[in-house]
Amino acid sequence: MTPRRKTRRMHIGGVPLGGDAPVVIQSMTSTYTYDVDATVAQIRALAGLGCDVVRVATPEKRDTQALPAILEQSPVPIVADVHFHFQRALEAVTAGVHKIRLNPGNISDRQQVDTVIRACRERGIGIRVGVNEGSIVERRDKDLRAVELNAMATDRRAHMIRLMVEKLEQYLAIFEDNDFHDVVISAKSIDPTICIDAYRAISERFDYPLHLGVTHAGPPETGRIRSITALATLLAEGIGDTIRISYAADPVYEVEDAKELLCVLGLRNRQEPELIACPTCGRIEIDLITLVAAVRRKLADIKTPVKVAVMGCVVNGPGEAEGADVAVFAGKGKGIIYVQGEQTRTVSEDDMLDALYEEAVAFAERVERGEATLGSAPVNIVPPEPLPRSDGSLPLTVLPGA
Repeated sequence: MTPRRKTRRMHIGGVPLGGDAPVVIQSMTSTYTYDVDATVAQIRALAGLGCDVVRVATPEKRDTQALPAILEQSPVPIVADVHFHFQRALEAVTAGVHKIRLNPGNISDRQQVDTVIRACRERGIGIRVGVNEGSIVERRDKDLRAVELNAMATDRRAHMIRLMVEKLEQYLAIFEDNDFHDVVISAKSIDPTICIDAYRAISERFDYPLHLGVTHAGPPETGRIRSITALATLLAEGIGDTIRISYAADPVYEVEDAKELLCVLGLRNRQEPELIACPTCGRIEIDLITLVAAVRRKLADIKTPVKVAVMGCVVNGPGEAEGADVAVFAGKGKGIIYVQGEQTRTVSEDDMLDALYEEAVAFAERVERGEATLGSAPVNIVPPEPLPRSDGSLPLTVLPGA
């Protein structure tokens, strides 16, 4: 991991952003913002999963009119997404939102932008400037649009990145003229490799905090590959201050995956159990996939980051489970449970799920009482010697006491 790139420090409400602040997780509601109850319910659900900041769409006046009621009930700072009407930005500022998102491709009138900047300065509100692939090419000036599209046809990748940097330079000049620096910038594309190179270029050119994301990435099944490819690469290089993983799905998946990404990169402390499991193969003698899914559901109510391992055999399982606080090695009809390297019990396959959960809960409670420490005990799980079959061949899996 490359050390985090130092950027300007600002705040989104009470959430620090940039500088040496932790990477901030964002998501966006999929409700109609004017539906206050539905929007607040989704904001609370996202916040409960670990989302730090939530963005809401404000395309119409009835959306900005709903903001005071939403803000009153929101447990996290709210960002107003403004696309076409600068007046919506002013209404959102008056309502008390914590940040505005502007799109240079849609709101480019200098006088309008100056007005929004002044309003945000008066309220101490930051602004995100986003140049996205979907709106970066000129729309109003037909001649300029033709030039840009022609350049895009010859070398789309290089021209897209150059255009993103140029449009940001032009737009940010307005903010610099206004001596306004509470700015976050983003440059999103559906192509993760363009995102990577665009953010690299932008991070060298500007010292503003960067909001990372891959735009219109698709459903979670494919979108998470696009998103993690770009975000993990950039974060590992020390680039990025806030992230949103975008899916065509319930936004709770965005937060779950963003949180997991930051945890595995060591950029956020885990607050819930960590589940690891061996890959399935021909040695497995139980329905490991079903067991792992059931374990994941059972662990959801534990609020201590216990590391739990579910292993389907004794060949690679012991080594792969080293470091786990609670582990089970499953074989035909039974499983052996270890707690920080010590065998605690052998149970039948039918009792395996409940027994593993009970051991995880008991260990978590010991940690909370200060009687145990996560990952502190040395783990030395030695696999048993396989017993030969009558024909001299070795069995796939033999468990101690089997």
